[in-house]
Amino acid sequence: MHPARSNGGMTNIATLTLNPTIDVAYEVDRMFHTRKMRTKSEFYSPGGGGINVARVFVRLGGNARSYYMAGGATGDALDGLLDLHQLVHNRIHIAGHTRVASAVLELESGKEYRFVPPGPTIQPAEWQACLDQLESAQCNFMVLSGSLPPGMPDDFYGQVVALMRRRNIPVVLDSSGPGLKGGLEAGGVFLVKPSIGELRQLTGLELAIPDEIADAASEIVRSGRAAHVAVTMGHQGAILASADGPLFLPAAPIEAKSAVGAGDSFLSAMLFAISIGWEMGEAFRFGIAAGAAAVMSPGHDLARPSDIERLYQRTPQIS
Repeated sequence: MHPARSNGGMTNIATLTLNPTIDVAYEVDRMFHTRKMRTKSEFYSPGGGGINVARVFVRLGGNARSYYMAGGATGDALDGLLDLHQLVHNRIHIAGHTRVASAVLELESGKEYRFVPPGPTIQPAEWQACLDQLESAQCNFMVLSGSLPPGMPDDFYGQVVALMRRRNIPVVLDSSGPGLKGGLEAGGVFLVKPSIGELRQLTGLELAIPDEIADAASEIVRSGRAAHVAVTMGHQGAILASADGPLFLPAAPIEAKSAVGAGDSFLSAMLFAISIGWEMGEAFRFGIAAGAAAVMSPGHDLARPSDIERLYQRTPQIS
């Protein structure tokens, strides 16, 4: 069954992207230093965690509104790309220029090279304006996805979690470093999706085997910081920890060609399935299929519904 057919497209989420990007993808025959390299093709996409989540969510049949901070000429260009993708969006204006990230596929080797700037420094008045906009956000879920840009307080996501808790809006968190730690410290997050590397950084533990990973994820649940913890582990699959114990699922059987957008596609599809009433384990399985769908082709696109549905049928069922 395709989940989009279950609800008539009435699901409504909002996503927050503090450090969005214009994602540029190129292909070259071979990488050389110094020498000018002529590209075979180029693709421009609006990017950053929350924007990517919104793009996949809308493809699946849901409604998504993107909140994002953007500035300068590149911020205007990002607005145009969001319009091209027909995404509903609310821009929080900042003085700094929105960053441009690049992915270059070397055709000879099949290797992908990614260049990601840190992004503009955010001023206190700018991040306060962001909080002010979120006060009136209307949604069934608020998705906080992506890194904190320079200048943001470490507890900014925690402030948003507390704000949404007062408004009875469940929060989904997908960040790293201070963003992940600060967001969880407020407690009461509905779903958090760290990668295995992000979980290791958060806990300071080696987490070498699945049981250790499951224990670390379950501790986040036991502490009340999040109700559900989905840990993505690339080709090794993923682990979901909830109050009723951990669940492990292997990765969908595909040949990965890119890492761009896999986590965002996973999170978006899992949340879409949850929001239309799927049981948590099956939503988790649908997310795994979407993560695999995103990495099947070089990194200028995100998961597409037809690929997600096909891979969902091939993803091992929950026993």
